[in-house]
Amino acid sequence: MYTVCDLYDLSHTIAKDYLLQFQYPWEALKGIKDMILELGSKLSKEEFTEVSPQVWVHKTAKVFPSAYLGAPCIIGADTEVRHCAFIRGSALVGEGCVVGNSVELKNVILFDKVQVPHYNYVGDSILGFKAHMGAGSLTSNVKSDKTLVTVRIGEGIPTGLKKFGAMLGDCVEVGCNSVLNPGTVVGKNSNIYPVSCVRGVVPANSIYKTGGVIVNKE
Repeated sequence: MYTVCDLYDLSHTIAKDYLLQFQYPWEALKGIKDMILELGSKLSKEEFTEVSPQVWVHKTAKVFPSAYLGAPCIIGADTEVRHCAFIRGSALVGEGCVVGNSVELKNVILFDKVQVPHYNYVGDSILGFKAHMGAGSLTSNVKSDKTLVTVRIGEGIPTGLKKFGAMLGDCVEVGCNSVLNPGTVVGKNSNIYPVSCVRGVVPANSIYKTGGVIVNKE
């Protein structure tokens, strides 16, 4: 239920071939930087501008002057990177995305049509097609005790990763001011209630309610 192909429609990212190498999406986190560098070097110069070394922006994207784009990163067609956004690097942002006011991205893949529009932190994470994070919601990518992250599926799947935020499937909706703790995996078409503290795994087509109660969508 939580493999790359279970969570994501890979037709909505230029990272398709890269992601197909892996069974679980978090296995892709270590190689995002190198993947972006390889893709960036092959992008059409008619469609993309290398605005600074290893920073490629599609000519139809809108990047506000106050936004910071750290290398390496790719900004896709018709995407908006708004006022004071902080892209620290190793960020692949798809087509038609919104990276909003004071949002911080680091070591991420954002599929097409993802919205992180208001005061979000997204680190060491992959957000699927049309995933949306409400205002103030964020990923927590390091455990408080600094131990390696385990995904809570069955008896647990060790990841070998110290830094691992969240895997959000396609069309996931995260409510305002929610925290996605390290190793969170949310299946396709699921909703997270506002002000939730999410741990572990949320199945596809579910609603994560106050107090961690999970119910199926009707």
